[in-house]
Amino acid sequence: MTEQRRIFGTDGVRGVANVEPVTAETALKLGRAAAYVFAQMNPRRTPAGARPKIVLGKDTRLSGYMLENALVAGITSLGVDVLVIGPLPTPGVAYITRSLRADAGIVLSASHNAYQDNGIKFFRHDGYKLDDQIEEKIEQLVFSGEIDSIRPTANKIGRATRIDDALGRYVEFAKASFPRGMSLEEMRVAVDVANGAAYKSTPCVLRELGADVAVAHNQPNGMNINDGCGSMHPEEIQRIVQVNGADVGIAHDGDADRVLLCDEDGEIVDGDEILAIAALDLLEAGRLEQNTVVATVMSNFGLDETIDARGGKVVRTKVGDRYVLEEMMEQKLNLGGEQSGHVIFRDFTTTGDGIITALQVLRIMHKSGQPLSKLKRCLQKYPQVQRNLVVKEKRPLAELSAVMKLVSETEKELSGKGRVLLRYSGTEPKIRLLIEGRESDKIDKQADRIAEAIQSAIGTD
Repeated sequence: MTEQRRIFGTDGVRGVANVEPVTAETALKLGRAAAYVFAQMNPRRTPAGARPKIVLGKDTRLSGYMLENALVAGITSLGVDVLVIGPLPTPGVAYITRSLRADAGIVLSASHNAYQDNGIKFFRHDGYKLDDQIEEKIEQLVFSGEIDSIRPTANKIGRATRIDDALGRYVEFAKASFPRGMSLEEMRVAVDVANGAAYKSTPCVLRELGADVAVAHNQPNGMNINDGCGSMHPEEIQRIVQVNGADVGIAHDGDADRVLLCDEDGEIVDGDEILAIAALDLLEAGRLEQNTVVATVMSNFGLDETIDARGGKVVRTKVGDRYVLEEMMEQKLNLGGEQSGHVIFRDFTTTGDGIITALQVLRIMHKSGQPLSKLKRCLQKYPQVQRNLVVKEKRPLAELSAVMKLVSETEKELSGKGRVLLRYSGTEPKIRLLIEGRESDKIDKQADRIAEAIQSAIGTD
């Protein structure tokens, strides 16, 4: 049973749709378990007779219909109402959950994965992701049979209602993060919505703010989400910017909680550069909480130097937006993110939001009168080299004495002007090595030396 209980991964439930755990049968059980847990947790004590309610949104995957119906069946069978909002970005589902004062939100999405995958993510009533303890409670109920006998009948069964104005509500919410007196008129914006959840919302937000918008990959058919487009294929937004002579390009992933930008010269602007641009703007305005930005261990060392030079600092976490958000909440910080373009502006929202992130950069461009190509130069990136090596076993790194000796020597050679990052993959039999430093040739040779030592110690023949 211990093995069986692991439904949740690092970001909700995810896998190939119609294969466990992403099946209609498990979705129905998850719906029942979630309905039970959220009804118990309800912090607002619904008036007598009023039923708890859960918001349910999705991206554009074909399997979304199957999972949506299974979840609705499970939730309503426990006497909880479902507010069905259809395709909307993950941050939109988090916002609508708060806006409709629901007890929880659920989004069906596998983010940047191909269409055959899908996932189930949960939000609390306040739009933040679930704590591990609540996920564990839901998992336990799925397998224990503890709530099998709870069968409301007659008028105690839940009701499903379609919310038709969810898109409009989210568009207004996103627009509210952009200064009221400012317009995007005379700005040409290219957008790649990845045939995903933002196919309506992002073009709508930009047009309503006055931008001239050129949109691509906004015809989802259930199978083309992330297919050769979106933030996983940045060469596509580069092409769209150049074809349309745009001032800036915006590329989302399938559920639009992240964004990569493209400047007017066709160069990609990643999450580290977005963090640097936003942090310096907030520092200048005296609005960066505790003058601190949260990034992960994968962010470029140049980010620390850029922020330090302006009197701020960078705090680093493990890879994953949930760890970034945990650190932000713990320290009451308002800006954090990942190199992948998952940036969280807590002044506006509770999760990474691709369009809100893009709007903050557009605001800074407008205010400063500078093109994105110039703004991104605030971050001088260190060269990076990476090695991903297949290993026979994942022995504790401390036991690999020859490897760790080389790592230590390399760090000394970098003398505070770079770093070495060595970690096992969480999902594959691989070890990942990243070295950052001033000189590309030098760090390349250092990476080769460490890789050889790893190969001798635990590598495959």
